[in-house]
Amino acid sequence: MENRVKIAIQKNGRLSTESLSILKKCGIEFSDSNNKLFIKSTNMLIDLLMVRDDDIPRLVSQNIADLGIVGENVVSEKQLSDSSLKSKTILKLGFSRCRLSFAKPKEMNLDSLSNKKIATSYPAIVKDYLEKKDISAEIIEIHGSVELTPFVEISDIIADLVSTGSTLESNNLTELDCIMDSQAILIQSSSITSKKLPLIDKIVSRVTSVIKAKDSKYIMFNAETDNADELIKLLPSAESPTVIPLADKSKVAIHTVCKEDIFWKTIESLKLRGASSILVLPIEKLSY
Repeated sequence: MENRVKIAIQKNGRLSTESLSILKKCGIEFSDSNNKLFIKSTNMLIDLLMVRDDDIPRLVSQNIADLGIVGENVVSEKQLSDSSLKSKTILKLGFSRCRLSFAKPKEMNLDSLSNKKIATSYPAIVKDYLEKKDISAEIIEIHGSVELTPFVEISDIIADLVSTGSTLESNNLTELDCIMDSQAILIQSSSITSKKLPLIDKIVSRVTSVIKAKDSKYIMFNAETDNADELIKLLPSAESPTVIPLADKSKVAIHTVCKEDIFWKTIESLKLRGASSILVLPIEKLSY
C-alpha cells in the first residue's frame, strides 16, 4: 500500500466526470466507480478516493492523498480559511472553468460595495478581496440558494460562481466585478515519498500530454511547392511542419500541429493563398 499513489477526486458532479475522463485518457484503468468511495486501478499502482470536493485540499495537505483534482476556487477558499493547509499546484487542467463574481438584482442601483450585506459560499475569498480593496462590508456565509438571498432580504448582493451566466439571468441578477477566475487544477502533497515520485511523474507527464492534445489539432493540406514557405508562415506550429512531396511534382503535402483557435483564425488566409484539401484531425495524446 505504501507504494500506491492515491488521487482524490470529487465523488459526484461534472468535475468528477471530467476528472475520471482525463485519468482514463492517461491509460489508467478503473473498475466501475458507481457508489464507491475507494477505487483501485486495475493496471497501475493507483487508488482513487471519491470524496466531497471541499475535502480534497485537506486530504492532500495532510498527505492522505498524494494528488487531487479540484477547483482553484475550492483550494483558495480552504487555504485562506486555514493557513496550515499546504499543497503544490502542478497543472491547470482547462475544464470546469468558471469565475467567482459579485452579482446584484437587476433593478438595484449600486454605486459601491461599501456597507452592503454580501451572501456567499466563499467567505474567505470575499473577505480577502474586500480587505485588499479596503472595502467595509458584511459577509453572510450561506450554502445553497445564494441567488435567493437578495429577494428575501438576507443580503443586498451575492458573490457566487458564474459559468455561462444563465443562472444569474434566470434569477433576475446581473453580474458585477469578477473576484477570481477558476478552473480544475491538479494539486500535489508536499510530503511525497521518494518511492512514489516516479509514478507521480509518469501521471503528470501523461496528464500534460492529454491537455496539450485537447487544445490542438493535426492539420494536413496540399500546396504548390513554390508557395509552401508562405503558407507555413501563416500556420504557427509546435515544431517544424512536415513537408511531403506528392506525385504531382509541383505540389507538396504539409502536415503540422497547432492550437485550434490559431487554425480557425488563419484557415481562410490559407485557402486564399492556395492551400487545398485541408484536413483537420483531433489528437488523443501529444508529447514533445
